[in-house]
Amino acid sequence: MTGAPERRVLVVGATGLIGQWIVAGLLAAGYGVRGVARRVTRVARAMPTVEWIALDIAEAVQPGDWLPHLAGIDAVVNCAGVLQDSAGDSTHGVHVAGTGALFAACEQIGLRRVIHISAIGSDRAAPSRFAQTKLEADTALGQRDLDWAILRPSVVVGAAAYGGSALFRALAVLPVLPIFPETATLQVVQLDDVVATVAFFLAQEAPSRLVLDLAGPDRLSLAELVGHYRRWLGWKEAATIIVPRPVARLLYRLGDIAGALGWRAPLRSTTRLEIARGATGDPRRWREITGIVPRSLAAALVARPASVQERWFAGLYLMKPFVFAGLSLFWIVTGILALGSGYRGAVTLMAAAGAGSLSSAATIAGCLADIAIGAGIAFRRSSRVALLASLGVSAVYVVGATLLLPSLWVDPLGPLVKIWAVVLLTLVALSILEDR
Repeated sequence: MTGAPERRVLVVGATGLIGQWIVAGLLAAGYGVRGVARRVTRVARAMPTVEWIALDIAEAVQPGDWLPHLAGIDAVVNCAGVLQDSAGDSTHGVHVAGTGALFAACEQIGLRRVIHISAIGSDRAAPSRFAQTKLEADTALGQRDLDWAILRPSVVVGAAAYGGSALFRALAVLPVLPIFPETATLQVVQLDDVVATVAFFLAQEAPSRLVLDLAGPDRLSLAELVGHYRRWLGWKEAATIIVPRPVARLLYRLGDIAGALGWRAPLRSTTRLEIARGATGDPRRWREITGIVPRSLAAALVARPASVQERWFAGLYLMKPFVFAGLSLFWIVTGILALGSGYRGAVTLMAAAGAGSLSSAATIAGCLADIAIGAGIAFRRSSRVALLASLGVSAVYVVGATLLLPSLWVDPLGPLVKIWAVVLLTLVALSILEDR
């Protein structure tokens, strides 16, 4: 990337897969950067030279909401996007209302250069709310008197991984590759090539008022795509199995449920619609205008050998939902069982520990605490606090039992021994909690 040090760029959606790499490239090129995202505390520590603004784009729906953040800005790059509507995400709020207000604010103050990251194929077929709202944003920008460029990348892959690109790595570790029904071909595009394209259009002499598909040179089936990652990770070819439609729909539905709980699962209803449509385009106009030659997946992977960290991530990514679901169910079921068939035994233990007349109340309180911890782990927003609470409760359980009922250490069922497995799994969960 090349740029003049005095130029300042507002990057919206600056903590996402594409946005964060654009921010890094702009900094390296000498631009001043102001980054907008919903949560910026952690990234502000990692990139302290960026002026960070915490803003929920879906709530910034009036031009006036954006005007203070555009002061002193020479260009805007909008990378904001959400895959699917959920408890914490609104495709219309982010793609249409918030983004539309941003474009209107730019026009109002004469901030002409706007680069907008859309999605490939949204103009040809829009089967999902994701694609429909992306197209609405494209149309709104096209009607503004601005020097705009609309970039429509295919599935973006690169050194970083999130969502679909993370799923490709995870599928590559399986001994048998599941092929989902109605899966069309993909022309994945390299993250570095997308960043380079943004840099091209930030130049003051760059052309404007055009729409470009950003697609890699090769059309790949899912099996071919994952095969590239398997070879990159050093594993031999895998056999394939077709996932029955009912099973596939169940997995998508489970992903929707996870989304409702605040988790950004890569397999959701929108994923089903989008992979059935495919992600392909003609990169010739992109090459002709920018001079950028998009790299194939094979070439990009060869240029960047896989590390042991990549193998760890690929394996842990698929295990993550099982880790959190397992811990959540463990605490919920433990509480329910102790309130039900195990109630008398639990009260007896409390009495033996010296709780006396409070044995029943203490048992009920403990059971409700277990259920609350399990529910807290299930919700993304409260998962960290609940995991820490589970460690605290486990510590109290071990210390209290050791002091009051040391015989539990030699109990044939090993209740105090088994708790350490839960503690270790909880520590693993805390380590892999973040998505990006």
